[in-house]
Amino acid sequence: METVLTLKDSIDYSSGATVSKIITKNKNGSTTLFSFDQGQNLSEHIAPFDASVLILEGTCEISIAGEPHLLSEGQLITMPANVSHALEAVSPFKMLLIMIRE
Repeated sequence: METVLTLKDSIDYSSGATVSKIITKNKNGSTTLFSFDQGQNLSEHIAPFDASVLILEGTCEISIAGEPHLLSEGQLITMPANVSHALEAVSPFKMLLIMIRE
């Protein structure tokens, strides 16, 4: 069955927390919505495959291999496989994480 979603309306904020909601997941990859309250973060880590982040609302800083990138609504960045990355909420923000396995 087909479903039409308004992405930024499909997840809510939670005070002082990070919220996630899986949209799709299969052996080839996944799409997951996230909302971050201001100051929330994902610590530096490495993933074995490329991951793209589309900012739906708000502002965040994503560091890739130690290089910071300030992103806001409508911007997309790809984090390459096997390269360290981290994320911090400059303001409350929502994002769509797209992971595709090879």
